[in-house]
Amino acid sequence: MSIVADRLNRISPSQTIVISTKARALKAEGRDIISLSAGEPDFRTPDNIARAAMKAIEDGKTRYTDVAGTPELRKAVAERFRMDSGLDYTPEEVIVSTGGKQVIYNAMMASLNPGDEAIIPAPCWVSYPDIVTLAEGVPVIVPCKRENGFKLTAEELEAAITPRTKWFFLNSPCNPTGAAYSAEDLRPLCDVLLRHPHVWVFTDDIYAKLAYDGFRPATFVEVEPRMRARTVTMNGVSKAYAMTGWRIGFSGAPVEMTKAMNKLQGQSTSNACSIAQAAAVEALTGPQNFIGEMVTTYQGRRDLVVSMLNQAKGLQCDKPEGAFYVFPSLEGCLGKTSAGGHKLDTDEAFVTALLEEEGVAAVHGSAFMYPGHMRISYATDTESLREACARIQRFCAGLV
Repeated sequence: MSIVADRLNRISPSQTIVISTKARALKAEGRDIISLSAGEPDFRTPDNIARAAMKAIEDGKTRYTDVAGTPELRKAVAERFRMDSGLDYTPEEVIVSTGGKQVIYNAMMASLNPGDEAIIPAPCWVSYPDIVTLAEGVPVIVPCKRENGFKLTAEELEAAITPRTKWFFLNSPCNPTGAAYSAEDLRPLCDVLLRHPHVWVFTDDIYAKLAYDGFRPATFVEVEPRMRARTVTMNGVSKAYAMTGWRIGFSGAPVEMTKAMNKLQGQSTSNACSIAQAAAVEALTGPQNFIGEMVTTYQGRRDLVVSMLNQAKGLQCDKPEGAFYVFPSLEGCLGKTSAGGHKLDTDEAFVTALLEEEGVAAVHGSAFMYPGHMRISYATDTESLREACARIQRFCAGLV
């Protein structure tokens, strides 16, 4: 009898972590590797936030907090929701967790019964389907057409809803495509959901502040306040404030849902790190100008990467509205053979050969439930991006 539970065999290791680990291993062997696989800002956490953490240590704020987070942080989260999107959550409707991923896990484990369905537009972040599966739910993957900007249409949402549907996931801006939904984009989706009152919405807004060319992503409750009673709005400090390692995510949701998540968290991890919570208060309430500077830098990198990838033979790369990823199509490259002799039958074979032959790490589209593409993160310095794209151009030029 295996010691490993059957439920664990139904999920897979995170493919983004697998690729990043392989890239680090090759680098440790002395290979010249440029990793574009990780979804992590290359910026330092701003000094004012780091100082707030150090002060918390000096002040002895090193003890347990309330499971749902300190009163100061929950208040700051509620105020940030109000200032950014006009969302009226009370501190009692806010929970702070160890990263946004725990918020998703808590919500699914606290709400899904065996056989309940969760609609997930694809391309999607790698963890959504596995978290739903781990909670004994059924992920319903709905592919979104590239010609629609990788965005779900109202017709596609309507067709996916069944009496078993409990959740609808939306990530905007999206990991891995960078596609983002405006208020006009969300309005038809809200209209569909108003006709199906048994369906809840989990909106992952973790990249909401990283949008370009003046685009402003909207969020569900902002567009349709009547959805408030069945929406979990998730965000965090990891992407916008360059705080991935601090592990602070949070959500606003109706009290009943927040209490259920709090109950689960109380019997699993309990509170998030007290020092990280103090830093997050400063992030949310302190100066915000850092974000605009970071967005300007990302936009320049995005434009460089899109331009250079579209010059690579066989690649087609759309310009995303947000996040820090591009998701080029490999259609013109698949079925060919690389200069190193690798047969590129799949997107995974493509990124594996690219890593081995040119030292560039990317993530295959199949990991995001959307074959035939790859995800590249431009959250790294401009010169590394320029060199990586030149290597990709060389790799594609060598295909026969």
